[in-house]
Amino acid sequence: MPGVTKEKKAGSGTRVLKTRVKKKRGLKSSSRRWLERHLNDPYVRRANSEGMRSRAAYKLIEIDDKHHILAPGMKVIDLGAAPGGWCQVAAASVKSDPAKPSVVGIDYLEMDPVPGAAVLQMDFLDDAAPDRLIEVLGGSPDVVLSDMAAPTTGHRRTDHLRTMQLCEAAADFAISVLKTGGNFLAKTFQGGTEGELLSLLKRNFRSVHHVKPPASRDESVELYILAKDFKGRQAAEG
Repeated sequence: MPGVTKEKKAGSGTRVLKTRVKKKRGLKSSSRRWLERHLNDPYVRRANSEGMRSRAAYKLIEIDDKHHILAPGMKVIDLGAAPGGWCQVAAASVKSDPAKPSVVGIDYLEMDPVPGAAVLQMDFLDDAAPDRLIEVLGGSPDVVLSDMAAPTTGHRRTDHLRTMQLCEAAADFAISVLKTGGNFLAKTFQGGTEGELLSLLKRNFRSVHHVKPPASRDESVELYILAKDFKGRQAAEG
């Protein structure tokens, strides 16, 4: 069971509580360190206190605060939505009506309902998923979000390639459905977005760049690629 110990804050006269996970038979040291880091993560604590589904919600909040990709009245599709943090942020940002949601999330994992968002439990890579998303949303989206990542194998190159495949699938989908002027945000990994994908996005959006919000841990290899101001279907077909 986790224990609690007091620690003094650097440069202050106050003391804060820090959770320490006790050594336990069968619990690896690496697992114990991960659990301690998770329990003491300020974003995890903030998510718990503010009723957010995950610390990942603050990544989208920070990106939107800086780059202004969400606005009231927009329609949004969230790929890889579980456990729902990005749906929460998107629904609040676009002022989605719970009676007629303008945010649709999709994930093969089950997740609790999110007020202001419709949630589909299905694999985005299923052939039927793209049409179903547009049907439920009731039209083309202004924004496509993707926090999808393949389950990690521990082999960095393999994990990178598998997540890049998901990023490419999300980009192809976004280009096929976005309204002109729309935005696309997707998870990738450090090591660079593959040249072919980067070229595709640059042909179809007026600005493309990588972002790493403060809520993304320094030691994490994740990045986000942000493509803004979709040029429209004619550019995509040209």
